[in-house]
Amino acid sequence: MQNPLFNEAMRKALVLAASASQQGEVPIGALVLNPAGQIVGEGFNTREQERDPMNHAEVVALRMAASANKTWRLDDHTLVVTLEPCTMCAGAAVQARVGRIVFGAFDKKAGAVGSLWDVVRDPRLPHRPEVVSGVLADECAAILSEFFKAQR
Repeated sequence: MQNPLFNEAMRKALVLAASASQQGEVPIGALVLNPAGQIVGEGFNTREQERDPMNHAEVVALRMAASANKTWRLDDHTLVVTLEPCTMCAGAAVQARVGRIVFGAFDKKAGAVGSLWDVVRDPRLPHRPEVVSGVLADECAAILSEFFKAQR
């Protein structure tokens, strides 16, 4: 059974993803929940808009959360994202020491939380967050499919 908090957070991340799509960005949304379940960071892809290859949804959300908390350490926080993080974003989550990563759709082309690589569970790293995958996976995959279908 899915955690209702994760479902609710993923629905909010999907709204962020839709905002990205409306701005011509790949529709990926992310947010960071503090231990009480409150949103302390959120974001969507802004790579095109900001001309910054680092501006993936996860990085934007992690930066906002770190700023809100006045520390880069996000122990016991949860990163919620509509698509499985890539290697950069998985690494950023590990470096931020997030306690949990919750994602929707798997990314068979670039996923680094189980699909192609499993960066976050590599035993050689000093921090390994819990992973919850497949939360609202169909809805998360659909928004991406619709975006790319319209691009063709």
